[in-house]
Amino acid sequence: MQPIKRTRPYQPLLLRLLHGLNGIFLIAAILTAFWTYDVYDGRWGKLSLPPYQIIEGVHGTFGLYTLLIFPAFVIYSFHRTKKPLTQSIGRTKAAQVGTPLWWYCLSRFTNLLSLVALTLALVSGKMMDETWLPKGELNHRWYYVHLISWIVVTGAIALHLLLKAKVGGAPLILSVLDWQFVPTDSPKYWRSHVANWWGYTCSKPWIYWLSRLPSLAPLEMIILGSLLGAWIGSLF
Repeated sequence: MQPIKRTRPYQPLLLRLLHGLNGIFLIAAILTAFWTYDVYDGRWGKLSLPPYQIIEGVHGTFGLYTLLIFPAFVIYSFHRTKKPLTQSIGRTKAAQVGTPLWWYCLSRFTNLLSLVALTLALVSGKMMDETWLPKGELNHRWYYVHLISWIVVTGAIALHLLLKAKVGGAPLILSVLDWQFVPTDSPKYWRSHVANWWGYTCSKPWIYWLSRLPSLAPLEMIILGSLLGAWIGSLF
């Protein structure tokens, strides 16, 4: 492969794949979430969309796809970026309002907000019973949490896009859609990378990994723990 002449910021290929898949499933889940609300609820306004009775199942499918991709995206976001995501919270307060640094930190803060809101949406959706809405049971606590979280997710994603455009303009946004990659990012090396990582992981005793837990970002542990708890809780 010929060397790439970088006319815009470069995003790692794995980040683009995880970001792209997560984004596609998330947008589909948001659209079908509103359609589900419109068909089965509509207490706070509706568009009278076609009463597609299995739309809740379609929404659940896209939600499940997002739930399966999201943990990998969370881990990558916290560990593979050049600067810790949580670092921007304090810097946003320190930076002067309106400066490029302030906008940059605010942009990264919206990334955190998106992760937290999506976590709440996925957890609450996992804790819901798929028969509630068809039976007209609209007053369950988890359903209200799910509705509110999807509203926050939609707003957070809109802010995410606006602030990325503010910070990096079209080149930054287009860099996420670019399918070119440097040779070291080639998928042909992924198998060896995974094998090396797995070999390293297996070579360490379990007590070593327990000792590493405190080094993880607290928010990362909360997000991953919440997702795991949702899987377990939904069984009961």
